[in-house]
This record gives sequence, structure tokens and C-alpha cells, in this order.
Amino acid sequence: MNSNSLKEKGFTEFVPLKGLAFCSLPINKGSVLILADSTLTGKPGSDILYIGRTKKPAKKIFGGYLAGNGSKANKKINSRLFENGCIEKVTISWMMADNPKAAQQELLESFTKDHGQCPPWNGPKIVAQKPQPKPKAAKPASVRKPIKSTA
Repeated sequence: MNSNSLKEKGFTEFVPLKGLAFCSLPINKGSVLILADSTLTGKPGSDILYIGRTKKPAKKIFGGYLAGNGSKANKKINSRLFENGCIEKVTISWMMADNPKAAQQELLESFTKDHGQCPPWNGPKIVAQKPQPKPKAAKPASVRKPIKSTA
């Protein structure tokens, strides 16, 4: 799977992320987003960097990816975009979806089947196990001194 094969699935033409216009994005519609490296298009392997989903594309792209607000994933993408001038070569495409979560999952599974791993910016889904709390030793019962009455 690469950016060229996504057009067959209904994705828009890839647009440079740096010059993306707010008015070109769908407003408040469930969408699947693809970030791709334009320098790798047409070369062996995949140029897809990230497969994501959103119900509000403009907020996700401008507020999350470009401004770095929101989730850890948004902040991670923001830092990668602005490292080493990466923003200059990243392009974006989207596809409207009634169920963006299912569409994203299908694309991730297809990508993993073709390439043996998730796109580089998606990263593996590692579920960290929380450390079990150590049982606390019972505190000894406090001994209260009787109150002296002054009667």
C-alpha cells in the first residue's frame, strides 16, 4: 500500500501540508487522514507515514498536527513535522467515511499485511501494564490516652 493505491479507495489528491487551505477541508465530517512523504512517492516501499481518523478534520490538522494541541499522538506528529524541515515534504489526503474508526482499522491492517508493520508515525500499539501496588503493611492501632476530666 502506498499513496498511489489510495486514490482507488476514494482518497483525495495529496496536497502539501504546508500550503493546506482551511476551506479545502471537509467540516465536521468523519474522515480518515493519510500523511505521506512526497520524496518517497513512486519509490519501492511505502511513502505513507501515518493513518489517522477524525470527526473534525480542520481541528485535527490545524489544531492538533500543526499547533501540537491535544493528544500525545498529535504532539508526537507535531514534533516530527517540525524536525529537520519535515513539514516541507509531508503531504496529506483524506477520505470521507461514515465509520472512520472501522475504515482506519481496515487501512492499518492492510498496511501491516503488506509491509509487516504499522506506518512509522503510527507506531506499534503497546499496552503497558500498570505495576501492581505493593500491599501496605497494616498500621498498628493507635493507643489513645484517656482524657482527664477537670470536674
